[in-house]
Amino acid sequence: MFAARMQASVLARVPRRQLTLHPSINLIQPPTRRSLPRRFVSTSPTPTADPSLPPQPSFLRHAATVLSLGIVFTSLGIAMAAAPAVPVVNELLNPPTDEESLTMFVPETDHQREVEDFIQNHPLTQEMRAKPEFSEARPHLKIPPAYRNYNLTGGTLMGPGRLEVPPIIFAEAGGKSLVSISYLGDELCGHPGIIHGGLLATLLDEGLARCCFAALPQKIGMTANLNINYRSPALAGSYVVLRATTTKVEGRKAWVTGRLETLVNEGETPKVLAEADALFVMPKQAALMTNVYPTT
Repeated sequence: MFAARMQASVLARVPRRQLTLHPSINLIQPPTRRSLPRRFVSTSPTPTADPSLPPQPSFLRHAATVLSLGIVFTSLGIAMAAAPAVPVVNELLNPPTDEESLTMFVPETDHQREVEDFIQNHPLTQEMRAKPEFSEARPHLKIPPAYRNYNLTGGTLMGPGRLEVPPIIFAEAGGKSLVSISYLGDELCGHPGIIHGGLLATLLDEGLARCCFAALPQKIGMTANLNINYRSPALAGSYVVLRATTTKVEGRKAWVTGRLETLVNEGETPKVLAEADALFVMPKQAALMTNVYPTT
């Protein structure tokens, strides 16, 4: 009882605070609800396809159309890119004949015309043309023009100041022997006024190889061995004759001997410039190589 009275007296002494309530505040607020996303549903009827409009293509049909157009335009692009190569391929598959090659060279300078006339009318030329077992040709002109810039004797070394005119070659049937007439210009020198020995080696290598081509099964061979003995200096601005003879043929191998000498008039003795003997071997893939450019 005493404790209860003491607590009551203490509470009576504590000043009371008056709380003011704002009229706009509700003491009791209703519980809030989480707002849910609202979905609007159309009550209008679903539109139907217009029967007058064409049906939309399926995805597979659209993909097939795009693929077909890609193939067509790709083929056209390849055809346009390959068009310039068609004449070259045609020339490779259908090279000029020996007779046609003799009419393909047209001199461009007065000096070329002079050299050409001298060779065409020389007694040696007339003598070789009278031998029925020999055929006359200018094989370097059988190389397609697009390939000549990549050929040493048929392009790089050919022209004014160098091999002035394409050599005229007389080849005996069966690859037995060969005679070639050339003119060496003044831009082929090693020492001043003297033709470079490397050029003479090139002429011998090519001339001896061309001699035996017809004796090999696929009419082509690669140099396996070449031995050269130089006898006299070859002067710039001179006519030379290459003579070659096939001495032996065994399967894919052919042995050839030959020489370079000066072109002289009747009754004069030519000067031997260089002598050579060589071994040529027909490669196993020779059937494909004969399509690169003609060798005879």
